[in-house]
Amino acid sequence: MVSGYRRSLSFPNPPASKPTKRAIHVRSTSLPCSRSHPLISQLKDQINDLKTTWSDTGDQAASSGWLCDGLNRLKAIHESLEDLLQLPQARESLRRHSGWIEKLLDDILGFVDVYGIFQSLVLTLRQDHLAAQVGVRRRDDSKAAAYAKALRKFADEMDKLVSALGKCSAPVGFEPACDGDAELADITRDVNEVTVIVSATLLGGISSSFTPQNSSWMGMRLSRKVSLDHEKGVKEFQQVGTLGRLWELRKKGDEEVKMVLQRMAEMEGCIGEIECSSEKVFRSLMNTRVSLLNVLTQ
Repeated sequence: MVSGYRRSLSFPNPPASKPTKRAIHVRSTSLPCSRSHPLISQLKDQINDLKTTWSDTGDQAASSGWLCDGLNRLKAIHESLEDLLQLPQARESLRRHSGWIEKLLDDILGFVDVYGIFQSLVLTLRQDHLAAQVGVRRRDDSKAAAYAKALRKFADEMDKLVSALGKCSAPVGFEPACDGDAELADITRDVNEVTVIVSATLLGGISSSFTPQNSSWMGMRLSRKVSLDHEKGVKEFQQVGTLGRLWELRKKGDEEVKMVLQRMAEMEGCIGEIECSSEKVFRSLMNTRVSLLNVLTQ
């Protein structure tokens, strides 16, 4: 009793102020107004790096490797966003603005739908491509004609997906309750923007590789830079997308057919790489959506 009493008297006011002084240091999960949380700073750096890389292609067609790099960077961005959404302060900010979180959920669901459909279409493309390779080896013009038709249909589906992305690009306006709210809103809009840019460039580029004259995606409210990226196409796809390579196979020499098959083999590898990278983005989007749903339900 005495020792306890003495302990209660042995803490004068000056030492008692130390926890208050260190409170900001202890709250590592908050979104301070004076400086950005490390996760927000990380997201900003990732987004800026992606935009910088995305602007260095010049006027040449994009390579599949460049597109996959963009998809992998986009996956990393959504993983960082998911980590940010785990912070209690971020969840509080979202709960203060129901319209904001509902729009975020709608956008993420839209992206999930686009990538889910894309995965299915790419699987079909890979199967059609393998069948076409068999047809070229046998110099079967009917197989080549069927493949040309499949490519046109695939391009049309890509255009539809790009149009669907337009519904995910409108930000929601609201009055932030504090600087932390505004910063979180800004970073989520930036993530939304780069998701649209990377996705539209991928889908539109593939489409224009097979049907360069098709410009239905130009109706999207995107920057001119993104529109120009669409027009470039994908280098490996363009080499096969020139459908004249596949016509009148019986009249082509052995070396010419061999070259066509080589280009098609390269495209087959690129299809697989894009399929793998886009699946990773799809999974990261699903995880982000789960995190947002948890904000509403917990």
